[in-house]
Amino acid sequence: MQVLKFGGSSLADAANMLKAADIIARAVDRDRTIVIASAIYKCTDTLIQIGNLAAAHDSSYTELLDELQQKHHRLIKELLPMEKHEESTEVCDETFASIRGIIKGVYLLGELSTFSLDAIQGCGELLSSRILATKMASVGIPTKWVDSRDIIRTRLISGREVVDNAVTFANVNEMIESNPIISLFIVPGFIASDDKGRMVTLGRGGSDYSASLYAVGSKARALETWKDVPGMMTADPKIVPQAMLIKHISYRAALELSHFGAKVIYPPTIQPVVAERIPIFVKCTFDPEGEGTLIEQNPPRGKNKIIGISNSDNIALLSLEGSGMVGVPGFSYRLFQTLSENNISIILITQASSVNTMCVAVSEKDAAKAKDAVDKCFAYEISLGKLNPLKVEKGFSIVCLVGDDILNQRGTTGRMLAALGRRSIGVRAVAQGSSERNISVIVASEDVKMATKYIHNEFFEKSPYKDVNLFIAGYGTVGKALVDIIARDRDKIAASTGKRLHIAGISNSRKYVIDREGIKFDKIESSLAEGKSAANDAFFEELSKLSLQNSIFVDCTASSDISYKYLNLFEKGYSVVASNKISFASPYEQYRKLKSSAAENGVSLRYETTVGAALPILESISRSVNSGDDIYKVDAVLSGTLNYIFSTYKGGEDGKTFADVVKTAQESGYSEPDPRLDLSGRDVLRKLLILSREAGAEINEADVNIDPILGPEFFEGKVPEFFAKLAEHEADFAASYQAAASKGFRQRFVASIESIPSEIPGRPMFKATMGLKSVGPDNPLYNLCGTDNAAIIQTSFYPSPLVIQGAGAGAYQTASGVLNDILL
Repeated sequence: MQVLKFGGSSLADAANMLKAADIIARAVDRDRTIVIASAIYKCTDTLIQIGNLAAAHDSSYTELLDELQQKHHRLIKELLPMEKHEESTEVCDETFASIRGIIKGVYLLGELSTFSLDAIQGCGELLSSRILATKMASVGIPTKWVDSRDIIRTRLISGREVVDNAVTFANVNEMIESNPIISLFIVPGFIASDDKGRMVTLGRGGSDYSASLYAVGSKARALETWKDVPGMMTADPKIVPQAMLIKHISYRAALELSHFGAKVIYPPTIQPVVAERIPIFVKCTFDPEGEGTLIEQNPPRGKNKIIGISNSDNIALLSLEGSGMVGVPGFSYRLFQTLSENNISIILITQASSVNTMCVAVSEKDAAKAKDAVDKCFAYEISLGKLNPLKVEKGFSIVCLVGDDILNQRGTTGRMLAALGRRSIGVRAVAQGSSERNISVIVASEDVKMATKYIHNEFFEKSPYKDVNLFIAGYGTVGKALVDIIARDRDKIAASTGKRLHIAGISNSRKYVIDREGIKFDKIESSLAEGKSAANDAFFEELSKLSLQNSIFVDCTASSDISYKYLNLFEKGYSVVASNKISFASPYEQYRKLKSSAAENGVSLRYETTVGAALPILESISRSVNSGDDIYKVDAVLSGTLNYIFSTYKGGEDGKTFADVVKTAQESGYSEPDPRLDLSGRDVLRKLLILSREAGAEINEADVNIDPILGPEFFEGKVPEFFAKLAEHEADFAASYQAAASKGFRQRFVASIESIPSEIPGRPMFKATMGLKSVGPDNPLYNLCGTDNAAIIQTSFYPSPLVIQGAGAGAYQTASGVLNDILL
């Protein structure tokens, strides 16, 4: 004998019921079979709603009842052969007539008693099982429909209807023995009858309970429960799409998973088959060939003894604390006794080693009742100040890691908590079950989905990649280019570097958005538009509270305000990658403090793109210094704008004045809208300070010898007046050009450092200069043209200088350099 149980979703309509019929037919070929049928999908909920409406004198219940009756008529018409329509419809209508009779009384009395509710809500199974039995008989299978009210009997014990196992099992056996030619018994789940013959229901999971009773009573070789899921999964697939099928699981582990929220089985309902060690198969009606899950006493053991994760919401924490608890026995007993007397189930218990605090988790719906009862129980101690009133905190969820012999697997708890810590998920309480099959944590309900995902990833998916969380300030040209490169090449980056990049936060000058799971690349624009206000440093306030592991703050702004946030970010564990020059060109003491703070906090600080975009100028200097080499001299062209101007200007020989060339640079976007910002050399000065400091120089702005391109008079007035002054001084610019050209030289705006004798051993000293210089054909800067940058680095180890040349600006060039810093 075998028992099959079909849930409501498996019998939702004619198409699903046909699938169930095919499964049943194949099962009958193997062995005699008992099928337990649930009500069709949502039928029981609708019947309960009808009862409640009637009790409230709401006549709209009639519409719902008519719709439900028509739904069953359609099922009969679509599923059964024509010759069975009239008979089945009559049986269906008789049941609905019975429901209407009961409901009418409820409506008139305005009261829905327990027995009336049972008589109403149990009719769904009567309807579905009769239709299914007629279908199976119509295909030639010897089938008998049996009313479970004649089989499963209950008796009143302590005010509750409890199944009389002895009578029930005897009735099941009699049903089988008295029908030897019947291959298939179809019975309604969920319902039974009391010792007065009245219909009662078996409560939550009642159809599963019915199946267990029939399986034990028939001494079935197996119980199959058919659902709309593949079987038991390693996590809820709605939360973790990568959840995997659990092919084998022990009874106890299955019960642990179910107790903490897995909805495939309901623990109390399967206890009868567990006691008799009858195997349970959980199968999917919509994939009958799928493996499903086998729940048994001794499943085969795999390498991973961690079986699954479940979660349960709407948890409240009750905390009893006070100095009066220390060294005084009986507090725990009184607390638990009080909760028990008030029918409040305890889900989890923790107690501080100091014994002055005890915390229990209960369902939120019981929290208010628990507080009233406990405060009343300990009223005397509370009045004396020995105990505080019971503290109730709501808004929590429980996440449970389940496995066999889990506590003897070293490091399991640490791995679980570390997985949560990496995503800055706070743990309110931790408990390890004495069964050695579970570790449970209490987290805020808003974190439960993420907690489940990352625990699952730790134990079941274990990515070969290191997750890196990026928080980007500045979503302008460089910021957008950086996001674009990461979105395009994320998989390639992960494969080549072992790092998977997540944009966990991004901010512009107005709004910001943070998502610890990573913002979807195609949602960044819309997420920012709908994001939180970035005013009053809100972005940084939230970052300071996150403290996610492997987090990098990426500064793609030119803001002096943001650059002064670095120190706090270091203290919170963030590394910093910046294309923003301001902090690194600030007074030397501030620069030194940045470097030392990053080192003290064990984080990295990278800023290659502050000088030459993606050109490895700073990296080359740093490597030379760190390898024991000495920097003798560096000559560098560090402004693409200035290089364009001076490599294009021909002293007027081509008909273009210096003002014309500057105007072209402005119109082409090579310069700022006010070209004086470039011609002032201010940006080059910042880059020279950064470059010098990377070489080891303790240098400030005042230490740089500057030969300016323009006199102070050019910086007065507005931009049109500036261009007029350039035109007025064309003769001066032409003369300067000719002085160089006559010698075969070309003009370049060069920033230089040159080693000079140091008064302090071990501390290099440099002379720093910047200005317009004439370079000959033997100088690598001679042929530098357009907006390119270049650096000539001379060191003690290499007789020939290192020359680095290429684009020193541009959104994608800078973004690629920022990305390289991120990946180092």
